[in-house]
Amino acid sequence: MSGPAVSGEAVSGETASGEAVSGAAATKAAETGAVASSEADPREGALVTPHWQLDDSAATAPRRVLRGLPSATWPVLRLIRRAAPGPALAVAVMQVVSGLAAAFGLFATTGVLTELLASGAATERVLAALPDLLLVGAAFGLRGAMDVGVSLAHARITPAVRRLAEERLYEASLGAELAAFDDSRFHDRMHRARDRGLFFLERAADNLVELIGALLGIVAATGSLAILHPVLVPVLLLAVLPDGWAVQRAAKLAYASVGRTVALDRRVQMVSDLATEREPAAEIRAYQAEPFVLHEYRVAADPLRDEDIRLATAQARVRGIGRALAGLGLALTYVVLGGLVRYGWVPLAVAGTAVIAIRVATTALNRLVLAANQLVEQGLYVADYQEFLASAERSHRTGVDTALDPSRVTLDGVTFHYPGSDRPAVRDVSLTVRPGETIALVGENGSGKTTLAKLVAGLYTPTSGEVRWADQDIALVDRSRIADRVMMVLQDPVRWPHTARVNVEVGRHDRPDPDGLALLRAATQAGADEVVDRLPDGWHTLLSKQFRGGVELSGGQWQRLAVARGLYRDAPLLIWDEPTAPLDAKAEFAVYESLRALAEDRTVVLITHRLASVRHADRILLLHDGELAEEGTHAELLALGGRYADLYELQSRMYADA
Repeated sequence: MSGPAVSGEAVSGETASGEAVSGAAATKAAETGAVASSEADPREGALVTPHWQLDDSAATAPRRVLRGLPSATWPVLRLIRRAAPGPALAVAVMQVVSGLAAAFGLFATTGVLTELLASGAATERVLAALPDLLLVGAAFGLRGAMDVGVSLAHARITPAVRRLAEERLYEASLGAELAAFDDSRFHDRMHRARDRGLFFLERAADNLVELIGALLGIVAATGSLAILHPVLVPVLLLAVLPDGWAVQRAAKLAYASVGRTVALDRRVQMVSDLATEREPAAEIRAYQAEPFVLHEYRVAADPLRDEDIRLATAQARVRGIGRALAGLGLALTYVVLGGLVRYGWVPLAVAGTAVIAIRVATTALNRLVLAANQLVEQGLYVADYQEFLASAERSHRTGVDTALDPSRVTLDGVTFHYPGSDRPAVRDVSLTVRPGETIALVGENGSGKTTLAKLVAGLYTPTSGEVRWADQDIALVDRSRIADRVMMVLQDPVRWPHTARVNVEVGRHDRPDPDGLALLRAATQAGADEVVDRLPDGWHTLLSKQFRGGVELSGGQWQRLAVARGLYRDAPLLIWDEPTAPLDAKAEFAVYESLRALAEDRTVVLITHRLASVRHADRILLLHDGELAEEGTHAELLALGGRYADLYELQSRMYADA
């Protein structure tokens, strides 16, 4: 689209996610029919959405993944072994016993048929066959008992696999570097792993158990036929190959389709949130944006519908061909078997057993084809899951475990690019923040203030240059050691769906505070105690309307809790990014008074647009287009008569007019 999306995706001048679409890209999108102008709402005009079209570049992915299908299946087996080793072992043993019982039952069936087809009185033949009949009954009774045992053990495996797989995914996502979340490719991998990989891992665990049972059934039937007469084995395989081809082809088609539609799927989910969630409801209605939201849904949902129809049609065609060939193969099997009996190559009793074995194998084959059909496809999504874990691990920065002192922070030629962006968000910045100093970062929107603060905090690693704390390059230090020394209050803090107490204590969740004095001190300094006093259950009030008994706070009240959360963290390096933007004048004054008290023995980086709030900072740094344009005290910058002086004059005039 030519403007910011209504989807709720943050569009910031300091990230790469909001880059403008070139005219050529927009023209190409229009030519490919991404948005039909006839469907556009008349109030919106012609809309172009080149960011979430079908992605044909993913069409070659299945070949790559299918070649590595065993490596995509082994992770499921490893997860099963880690999540439920006892039930997994029980399933394996009982499946083998079930297969052996089936094979023994077929051998016993040959004895039964031999006695029944022998010459003599019917009563004598039945009596002669009775021992073998008892063996057949015992064999298949044992097999039935093993199948029940497999079901009971299997019931413990799937939930355990789901639980472990979810934890590993969340651990990988939480361990990824912050910059990864500015990379659209990372988001694609993460959503495929979360929305499909987890689901199909669970289903793959089910199908692996089913597949092993069906495979052992086929092995039992095939082994029995091989012993009875080797020529019966290739006869049995005539019905297998067509279904195998159909399974592989259908799975490749499905996986290729998912690769093309992953961005569209995510877009539909975003629009769904806009239409159904509480937060955007007021603004959508205030701006009469309902038709626009519906239009955005159609833009993404129509191509998805067409792709689903195309996929279902192609898969139905492939499966129809496979079933037709499988039916022909089964017919040929019986023709060949009749010829073998006709020419005396196999006895009639053996032929009868072969018919039963073929029926058993056909039933097992149907189970096998169904499980394999799903497992092959699921294996591809499991590979996506594994690929995300690997990519998150690659983005995870490790370093030496050493103590750090952030009282003196030095930036030496620091430049930072967001993933996928050619334009640096911060360019060649060098500065030193001295111990106990308060510096203010100011500048227009998109100038790089927040990005620079996150570089100082170690949340981003510079593309080039160094960020040093007390002469230690923090890019070489373990991330947890860096984070432990920083407390950060952001303009848009997390609204934890938990109690008011947890919303503050999560700032340092492992901090001992049995009497709650540190909590109360932080809340008082931030003015959050006044918010809590008005809550129905005080500190134990649930702050989420999505759950029964929960309440919702205003933006300013949430911000007071966020400030208290930062104060509760109690770290030597403070980074405040527009911490008082949603606050009223009284609350803002209280927060800045607390900030001045905290700054006495700490290093402080303050980001704000309200220049009157930074007059008492030790130094003011003005950023412009990612570069450090001006530096000095409030008085020095006013005397310089540059950008800072212009901005200050504009704000002063605005408040004077007001």
